[in-house]
Amino acid sequence: MKRLLSFAVLGLGLAAPAFADLALATSKNCMSCHAVDRKVLGPAFKDVAAKYKGNAGAADMLAAKIIKGGSGVWGPVPMPANTQVSEADAKKLAAWVLLAR
Repeated sequence: MKRLLSFAVLGLGLAAPAFADLALATSKNCMSCHAVDRKVLGPAFKDVAAKYKGNAGAADMLAAKIIKGGSGVWGPVPMPANTQVSEADAKKLAAWVLLAR
């Protein structure tokens, strides 16, 4: 039932994809440096979503950055590699981040 509800709500544009949500981001330590609506150490997820809106390759690029880390896009503080995040989870997280509002 929860899965059906997630997809139904997504159809209305009110929630992120099923299985990728705040709980997953928290479990992968994303929320140590990020928040949905405000800058912490890294950018707010809503700012990431706005920056890459309409970019067809953004999800794949962000998924790779989640795993490998990166620097220079959002300032001088580098994003560390998150090698504990699987490729599948990185893709779920990237899709969720790109829906942030």
